[in-house]
Amino acid sequence: MTSIINSLKMISDPTRLRILLLLEEESLSVAELQQILGMGQSRISTQLSQLKKESLVADHRSGKNNIYTSQIPPELSKVTQQAGKELPESAKDRSSLQHILRKRKDQVRAYFDNLAGKFGREYVPGRSWKGLAEAMLKILNYDVVADLGAGEGTLSQLIAQRASKVIAIDSSKKMVEFGQKLATENNLPNLEYRLGDIESPPIDDASVDLAIFSQALHHAKQPPKAIAEAHRILKPGGRLIVLDLLQHSFEKARELYYDTWLGFSEVELAEMITQSGFADVETAIVDREEIPPHFQTLLATASK
Repeated sequence: MTSIINSLKMISDPTRLRILLLLEEESLSVAELQQILGMGQSRISTQLSQLKKESLVADHRSGKNNIYTSQIPPELSKVTQQAGKELPESAKDRSSLQHILRKRKDQVRAYFDNLAGKFGREYVPGRSWKGLAEAMLKILNYDVVADLGAGEGTLSQLIAQRASKVIAIDSSKKMVEFGQKLATENNLPNLEYRLGDIESPPIDDASVDLAIFSQALHHAKQPPKAIAEAHRILKPGGRLIVLDLLQHSFEKARELYYDTWLGFSEVELAEMITQSGFADVETAIVDREEIPPHFQTLLATASK
């Protein structure tokens, strides 16, 4: 029989209480708990081990993962639910959990993730991610597009071949001058470069159909503000695309690439986008570099 005293000691710890509240909602793996709680694997595993010892959680094997399930008795569940109302992290945890569950249900995304995992393992002449990306950009059908943090504008130039107008924003005067020169040389009069910051882009409210951050958000001083600005400039029904680095620990990136942030977790990025007023938020890890430090690319999409 579960000791009530020991159980109360278990839930007196905020981290264990957060874990229990999540597991009462849904069975989760350690990796999923990591994403939701933003904590390391060893810390979460230690807490789960203590909860399991007191028979408050149980686990079972599913493929390579251990899946944890709540075993809290009904009388104790009432206590945890009441205590959870005092936790400032509860609302964020619930929102992050819903994001994880949406990802689970996305069978189409799972299919393409599986396909992406196989792509490139065998050589096929002429097939490449670059070729596919350029082909997909050709069929984009957006009227006005904002490339926020465009750099020299490779992406902007590709999109300009299809869109009616592309506004490329960058904070470097030399980048803007270089990009505008390339646009002129490549006969792209619909590609306009503007000097500005992604946290306050010089673009009118509700004036663009698609806003893109391509490896730009981790340079922002305030990423949530940059995303909020993207929401401001988008028309109702407009789309947001974010390509950035998955959270990593390569500290040298700060001095080598002038990165302000060491990437973002899926849950963290989804939360920032949701809080800015976007809907239909989806995230996926779409690439992993083979050479150290093995940067991974995180893709997020949403609609206004």
